[in-house]
Amino acid sequence: MTPLHTHVHTDTDAHAIKAPACAYTLGTLAEGPPCCEPVPHLSVRQLGVSFHGRPVLDDVSLDIYKGCITALIGPSGCGKTTFLSTLNRLVADQPGAQVRGEVTLDGQSVLAPGVNLLALRRRVGMIFQKPNPFPLSIERNLDLPLREHGVRDRHERRARIQAALTDVGLWDEVADRLGASAMSLSGGQQQRLCIARALVLQPEVLLMDEPCSALDPMSSRTVEELIARLRGRLTVVIVTHNLAQARRIANYAAFFWMKERMGTLVEFGRCRELFESPQDRLTQAYVSGAAG
Repeated sequence: MTPLHTHVHTDTDAHAIKAPACAYTLGTLAEGPPCCEPVPHLSVRQLGVSFHGRPVLDDVSLDIYKGCITALIGPSGCGKTTFLSTLNRLVADQPGAQVRGEVTLDGQSVLAPGVNLLALRRRVGMIFQKPNPFPLSIERNLDLPLREHGVRDRHERRARIQAALTDVGLWDEVADRLGASAMSLSGGQQQRLCIARALVLQPEVLLMDEPCSALDPMSSRTVEELIARLRGRLTVVIVTHNLAQARRIANYAAFFWMKERMGTLVEFGRCRELFESPQDRLTQAYVSGAAG
């Protein structure tokens, strides 16, 4: 089944997609979309978000596909970060927030009362725009969340810490100073440490809110390559204002825009097709640089 290129319908057919098991491979910047049929991992239907009664996001419906990188693009203030933060309920922590609609993870409701938020946020990790390491040692930044999530075995924690730091390319850089403060790392290293802190919990989905925007070009490139390597291992949803970056790393793209003072989804589809042959005039104007 090929994803729609215009605003995604809300039929229940999307929930019934059956696809064969796929042998994903690790991604590189040169790879295209996975060759297998897309399998929904997160499904969003008629999502709306208001703050203190003022709607900021309206009627968003789309599927986020397993093992793929989905880029959320659009101008500032059109609801991309709000949308992202509904996927692991972080938006619910904000004062005055009201959420309607449906978000499911492997068919289970994310928004239902009684959802275990600690368990949800282990499965759906979040990386913020600015690096936010804990003011602790490098090792403690990764050890603490493991302890909080009930990993008691010291040897397992050490193995997972080393694996996560290796995944983000930090192990060789910090192996001899794990006891040093995380605040002594460069900005790019701090962001990679924050990604490692999410990876150490072995999430299924990684949400990333402009993870490269506060970094210098070299650090940005390093983090971008890391994100591309996660393709096939994790489902990644990334907010980015860098359209070239979205084209380089994303399998799918969702274009958001402001309509009647509310953020809304204009178009969703395979990234290459959305950039090269958009179906909506607004999308065409934005990706060509004529709007936004």
